[in-house]
Amino acid sequence: MDMQNREPAPSRAAGNRFRRSLASRTEHLPTNTIGALWILLAAFLFSIMVTLIKFVGQDLSVFQILVVRQMVMLAVVAPKILSGLPTSLATKRPGLQFTRIVVAATAMLCGFTAVIELPLADATAISFSKTFFLTIFAIWLLDEKVGVHRWGATVVGFLGVLLMLRPDGEGLFDPFALLALVGAACAGLVMIVVRLLTRTDAPVTILTYQAVGVGLIMLVPAIVTWQPPTLGQWGLLILIGIVSWAAQMANIRAFKAGEATAIASLDYTRLLYATVFGALIFSQWPRLETLIGAAVIIAASIYTVRREAKRGRELARAAEGRGYNN
Repeated sequence: MDMQNREPAPSRAAGNRFRRSLASRTEHLPTNTIGALWILLAAFLFSIMVTLIKFVGQDLSVFQILVVRQMVMLAVVAPKILSGLPTSLATKRPGLQFTRIVVAATAMLCGFTAVIELPLADATAISFSKTFFLTIFAIWLLDEKVGVHRWGATVVGFLGVLLMLRPDGEGLFDPFALLALVGAACAGLVMIVVRLLTRTDAPVTILTYQAVGVGLIMLVPAIVTWQPPTLGQWGLLILIGIVSWAAQMANIRAFKAGEATAIASLDYTRLLYATVFGALIFSQWPRLETLIGAAVIIAASIYTVRREAKRGRELARAAEGRGYNN
């Protein structure tokens, strides 16, 4: 039988028809509109992801969640990785790849622990402070020149973060809020490292090393803390991996389609979703300090991005480097 004349499988044919239909419906739209639709979808999916992580994290360790998540995501992207061999393993910056793996693992471990222990709105709002860490790391690692306006926005943004860290009467901060802040710092550093890596390595190579490396780092602590999941928990763990992959792909497509300065502010709809999910599922309503601090962080972040647009620079540098995925 002539393999070239064989009809495609029904599922593949349906998928191709859906993609063609979607393309025909959106091809007339401005690129920024397409990017906006993608980033709104990404924000919703990321919110679903952290909600599932918080729910499952009540019974299972964050290490266990991360290992299964990475395994599922690796299984999804395995065809792309395997088809790219040996190119997908060829790196000119192995030390920088290792740095990216360690920093990404730290970002996920701290960020997801904060998600489990803090109200969703708090953890989500603090995670937005990665924009300010990005400013600091860009100066340090990329030799960028930062003016008084961007420095001012960074300082104001950190004041909003400070408000959300909830210092008590003795001057002590919520340890899980501090973990969220560390996670945000590492997420900002990941974006810078990915920017450096894309100068020499292909995106599939960066994806391969991160997908495998983070899983390996989390494997031993996951085994030590392993608790046999129920059938329902297995389903949620697999769903976390699938939703995480889908969210990252939507995020990448958003910033490839539209200008970062035009669509980045829509990512803050995550806070709306986090507030709703936190209230409805976990009965956690945001405090006044959370709302004020989040408003300050978001306003300072948007100002920073738009200020850089006027200076002709792109703050959000590489689509593959945004978010945890990381």
